[in-house]
Amino acid sequence: MKKYLPPFLCLLIFLSLAPRKVTWVAIGDSITYLNDHQNETANRVTKGYMTLISEKYPRVEYINQGHNGWTSINIADKIESLGLEKADVYTIFLGTNDWWQGKPLGNISDYKDSTGTATVYGAFRTITSKLKQLNKKAKIILITPMQRGDFVYINNAKNNAYGSYKPKKEQTLEQFANAIAEIGKLEKLPVADLYHDSGISLENMVNFKRLKDPSTGAYRNYSYPDYTTVAFDPEKDEYPYPVEASNMTYDGLHPSDKGYQQIADLLVSKWKGVK
Repeated sequence: MKKYLPPFLCLLIFLSLAPRKVTWVAIGDSITYLNDHQNETANRVTKGYMTLISEKYPRVEYINQGHNGWTSINIADKIESLGLEKADVYTIFLGTNDWWQGKPLGNISDYKDSTGTATVYGAFRTITSKLKQLNKKAKIILITPMQRGDFVYINNAKNNAYGSYKPKKEQTLEQFANAIAEIGKLEKLPVADLYHDSGISLENMVNFKRLKDPSTGAYRNYSYPDYTTVAFDPEKDEYPYPVEASNMTYDGLHPSDKGYQQIADLLVSKWKGVK
């Protein structure tokens, strides 16, 4: 006589054997935001780093908490109103806007002493404290800003910025990357150090920047570092990054598909258990 398990018991067994979903909240700026807003890249991006990871590891479900133009200080100031959810994994990918906007970096004491959101170190303490409050067992992964070339926004050339090859308000972008790595070391958190370890550099940020030769007025393709000495006029000049200029980024700052793949690969290498 055949014996059958009750349906509810079969369901329990099935659920126990099914791969457990991993919820991931990705906190960041436009580099994170654009993962789900490819239309704002003139469709030069097809897959951001979150999509790449979730497609490779289907049990990972992400929530995009990327905010265009925001700094770590913006995030920390609004931490209670962002609607952050309890998750298994949190990534924090911030810092490049803090540098460009000249936010004070502070020092590790600001983090240790929870001095608030006047400095980047203090802002990171506010953010990590909130995440631990949401889920004290969650994995928190820090991501440093990557290097950046001359940025020119594809939808408005008047929005532009020079690259990380020189300081802004006497602070270098590398100092911000090092600060995030220092916080990771203090807290024993994994750090995906895009600035130093991603392979994304000033030399391969773009293939070239198309600018007018000052001596002839004709357009020429300038590679790094030559393009840093040639002026760009957003009122009169053509957009300097045609499609063929794309390399690790498509606009000097925001990753191309190639750049996003580099970010995804480095992040996965720091994410124990994702496999």
